[in-house]
Amino acid sequence: MNLTLKIWRQKDGKSQGRMVEYKVTDISEHMSFLEMLDVLNEDLVAKGEEPVAFDHDCREGICGMCSLFINGEAHGPDRGITTCQLHMRMFNDGDTITIEPWRATAFPVIKDLIVDRTAFERIQQAGGYISVNTSGNTQDANAIPIPKLDADLSMDAASCIGCGACVATCKNSSAMLFVAAKVSQFALLPQGRIEAADRVMNMVHQMDLEGFGNCTNTGACEVECPKGISLENIARMNREYLKASCR
Repeated sequence: MNLTLKIWRQKDGKSQGRMVEYKVTDISEHMSFLEMLDVLNEDLVAKGEEPVAFDHDCREGICGMCSLFINGEAHGPDRGITTCQLHMRMFNDGDTITIEPWRATAFPVIKDLIVDRTAFERIQQAGGYISVNTSGNTQDANAIPIPKLDADLSMDAASCIGCGACVATCKNSSAMLFVAAKVSQFALLPQGRIEAADRVMNMVHQMDLEGFGNCTNTGACEVECPKGISLENIARMNREYLKASCR
């Protein structure tokens, strides 16, 4: 395939960015989207030009780093995948593809298509963990019986990879799906109940401090989430927050 790429280029967070048009040729439909960008960058380097900066790590749909807004959709036109799992067979010969970074105040652009998502890390540090002394005092995993439904729902919430697609997709740049997933995975388990009240209060407070917007139940976050995190987690987080507020 021969394609036209319109890519956001920005030298750093203080510089003004702009869309730059590039041409790529002989792209195989079996390539991943990031492999196609590798081809572009190899061509740019060969010409002595600055390659396009973009985030990636595992390229297996696990790390959540490949945060690209492609033709107006987080992670591109496919569903239930990350950008690194998007293949060029989703496009046609002669297509024009627009590629941008996540757009959110809490995710400032570092360079080109790379944004700073450390806001998510600070939310995690505010309470997304269980305080356990693991120095020889741990119990066997099956020592506390847990209903299968609760275990399944907790695992579903824990599958969130923190990519930020929910934020990029939401008209309010809300991080509530991400925070709700991190709250829910512990709220559903007995090990997480001890710190449940402090956890939800602290994580929601940090989310607000980071400048994320509020949820208006549009549902776009669930649609674009590569792991299919359910909106039910937001409802659970709201219940947890209400209970904690009434202590």
